[in-house]
Amino acid sequence: MTSPLLEVRGLKKHFFENEGLFGRSEIVYALDGVSFSLNEGQTLGLVGESGCGKTTLGRTLMKLYDPTEGQVIFNSTDITNLSNSKMRLIRKDMQMIFQDPFSSLNPRMTVSSLVGEPFLIHETNTRSQVKSKVAELLELVGLDPVSASRRYPHEFSGGQRQRIGIARAIALNPKLVIADEPVSALDVSIQSQILNLMAKLKKTLKLSYVFIAHDLAVVEHISDVVAVMYLGKIVEYADSEVLYKNPLHPYTKILIDSIPVPEVGNKRRRAVIKGDVPSPLHPPSGCSFHPRCPLATNICREKSPEMKSYSNDQSKHDVACHHV
Repeated sequence: MTSPLLEVRGLKKHFFENEGLFGRSEIVYALDGVSFSLNEGQTLGLVGESGCGKTTLGRTLMKLYDPTEGQVIFNSTDITNLSNSKMRLIRKDMQMIFQDPFSSLNPRMTVSSLVGEPFLIHETNTRSQVKSKVAELLELVGLDPVSASRRYPHEFSGGQRQRIGIARAIALNPKLVIADEPVSALDVSIQSQILNLMAKLKKTLKLSYVFIAHDLAVVEHISDVVAVMYLGKIVEYADSEVLYKNPLHPYTKILIDSIPVPEVGNKRRRAVIKGDVPSPLHPPSGCSFHPRCPLATNICREKSPEMKSYSNDQSKHDVACHHV
């Protein structure tokens, strides 16, 4: 049996906030024990409301944030405590696409320089080879190499800028791409183009994705497996088809019920979750979802549920809930 491409074990990321006259520190529990695995060639959809820790998880996987606790094992290598110099070698195989395609691109660099920079940083090609590689990449993501190369990011639309970001991310033929809300800043008509492009590149380049999003309809379109996050924890993890047909966690059920239905004028099926997401500064005791859960009982307020497997030979399905 082959090892997963990415394995995350008990990952925690805590930030410290100073407040008050004497700078007393408070802990923000951004990630609080996240575990999952991703096989080569798969797309993991990571979903949840704003503030649940999705972006923090993506940046911690890339080691843009150092984890507080836990392990990140990529391609059979534990990268949790690697030095910056060793991590730089790993980053050729794991890249990131950011949410805002404008702020993630240097406005003073031409497209040719932006897409070609990874080759120069990692010293994989000569300058003459880089020019040819850049042209190939721009064509691969649907941009005209001749007209695009000498222009600057501000001269492109949002969708075109995201294509540039994708070209930059795949330049070194990575094994894993972490996409942090890559289509949320784009018009709906452009979103489908970018999603189709990413699906095409996955097949062509044999990529694996961690696809972060809050839109479950988008995640259903692109994902093989889905992890549902709530307040720094994964509460449900399942094959995509299984999760959408048979969600088991109350939070997942409500999220899926909130997906707009086109045949009824994009109206939601029924009411969404009551109340706001609790602060990660002061997470609730017991199950973190219990203040908003319609099924909550005393055990939910007192004890945090463990992740249990409801998988079978054909499908994966893990849930953390006392009432499944």
